[in-house]
Amino acid sequence: MPPSATATRPQALEVDGVGHAYGRRRALDEVSFVVPQGSFTALIGPNGAGKSTLFSLVTRLFNAREGTIRILGHDLSRHPGHALRHLGVVFQGRTLDLDLSIGQNLAYHAALHGISGREARARAREILDGSELLDRLRDKGRALSGGQLRRVEIVRAFMHRPRLILLDEPTVGLDIASRAEIIRTVRRLVREEGVSVLWATHLIDEIEDGDRVVVLHRGQVLAEGGCRDVIEAEGAGSIGEAFARLTALAPVQTARAP
Repeated sequence: MPPSATATRPQALEVDGVGHAYGRRRALDEVSFVVPQGSFTALIGPNGAGKSTLFSLVTRLFNAREGTIRILGHDLSRHPGHALRHLGVVFQGRTLDLDLSIGQNLAYHAALHGISGREARARAREILDGSELLDRLRDKGRALSGGQLRRVEIVRAFMHRPRLILLDEPTVGLDIASRAEIIRTVRRLVREEGVSVLWATHLIDEIEDGDRVVVLHRGQVLAEGGCRDVIEAEGAGSIGEAFARLTALAPVQTARAP
């Protein structure tokens, strides 16, 4: 049976002592952190830090052989169905079917979660209210720009009303205007729907002072906590400077127009 509700509110995501190796190379080593319910948590790390491997474990693309992962209190290894039903995901690579319309892509995802066509259409309009994409539901995916496709993927992740959303480098390769629109969209949906977010990025300007931060470097968590707390703990003036001190790297990258 899945864990029963207790007086203690479970974390949206709890990663405890998780490790993973590709052959002899350790991609993750004793990784532990939490994403509190209702929080926007930024997972910061350079390329190769282990962010995508971690997402593969949390989404159960890989089996976690070391440590424990819990989603809303449900052990992912023991009760995967109960855990994953609370989860929405936006992977780094594009996953839309470009030969289907936007509406068809959303309806297909909704059907996988037992949502009727009528309910799916209403849900899509609810999320897209005020967006120019609302008038493009009949357009095929290949007719949209990269930024628009990414926004559709974010809408798709919210279709089944998950309580935890994972986004793996969701703004990679996009122009500055598209990046800003995507960040605004996600933060708006977080406010309106009260979901929790784990946002993986190597772009420091995507992080706000009120966010939680997890610094991942070479497969290890170097810091975790409120953004301002991490900055103060490192005696830094910004989260970029704190990241540089923690990892002994040059300041973390900010976006440039392509």
